[in-house]
Amino acid sequence: MTRLNPWKFGVVLSLTVGIGYALCTIVWVSFTGPAIDFLNTLFHGLDFRKLQMAAAFSFSGFAYVLVIMMVWAYVIGAIFSAVWNALRPEQGPLP
Repeated sequence: MTRLNPWKFGVVLSLTVGIGYALCTIVWVSFTGPAIDFLNTLFHGLDFRKLQMAAAFSFSGFAYVLVIMMVWAYVIGAIFSAVWNALRPEQGPLP
């Protein structure tokens, strides 16, 4: 496998996490009841109904978490690819 560019890998991971979080939020807001039932089944009967909030969906809260998660994913992706490259020095130069 070729060496990974830490900056590009960080961006790709950040975008992937952002898209995944946005899709998860859309499903949660659109189908809260079935989403909670799915979580209850997925985690062997743990009761996730306690997580259901009484407050309405907040776009500012969504945007805040989205930005934090994307920054976190970028940093993790850059660190991962830098470590990967350091552990595989026999590969060619960065693309």
